[in-house]
Amino acid sequence: MGGKALGMSHESNCTWLHLDQLGLTEGNIRIIDAITLKVGAGRTAILGPNGAGKSTLLRLMHGLLRPSAGKLHWPQTLSQGMVFQRPVMLRTTALANVAYGLKLRGVATKERQQRSMTALARVGLADFADRPARRLSGGEQQRVALARVWALEPQVLFLDEPTASLDPASSREVERIIKEIAASGTRIVMTTHNLGQARRIAEEVIYLEGGRVLEQTPAESFFRQPQTTAARSFLQEETP
Repeated sequence: MGGKALGMSHESNCTWLHLDQLGLTEGNIRIIDAITLKVGAGRTAILGPNGAGKSTLLRLMHGLLRPSAGKLHWPQTLSQGMVFQRPVMLRTTALANVAYGLKLRGVATKERQQRSMTALARVGLADFADRPARRLSGGEQQRVALARVWALEPQVLFLDEPTASLDPASSREVERIIKEIAASGTRIVMTTHNLGQARRIAEEVIYLEGGRVLEQTPAESFFRQPQTTAARSFLQEETP
């Protein structure tokens, strides 16, 4: 792993994702540098400065990007979902946006509608079902995106800066939904620039810098006493 102060190590019986010397190079630029780690927590936050490679690592984990080197090992087949900072909305209603993934899964029409309405209700948007999704506010669109993936009941949900462009009220609502999704049994891996958010949600922190993992440790320990100078400096710079 790209660093010595790795803190918590996960035993194989709780590992659900294992990265083995995973790397990504584009041109002559090494974006992710031979990362080896095991992920077993229920809620993991990937932190680090701008340009550290957080979003790239998340996409590699999810399988959206193919690594240049190394492998990802899944001990079992896990269903996955991902929500981006700016979710893509189809040119249709909020309800149809949520139902789209279920339709692709071959879920029957009646069940699809029921599950979609339940998901919209869970994110507080049941009354918005018939509204054009693209006319919703940014926070509402993000909640539709979360409803869309929640309806699929994924075992793992990857979130890339889910509240980066949202106002405080919308961010709090999105955080509430993320916690409820986690409480339903879905594992969460998220990138965030919001340290308060990471404190509130994460059980574990992976600290990334220059495409290398410098720390992987319980969130409480990371925020109380980070093990590397780089992480300490990062927290000092990011904390008002």
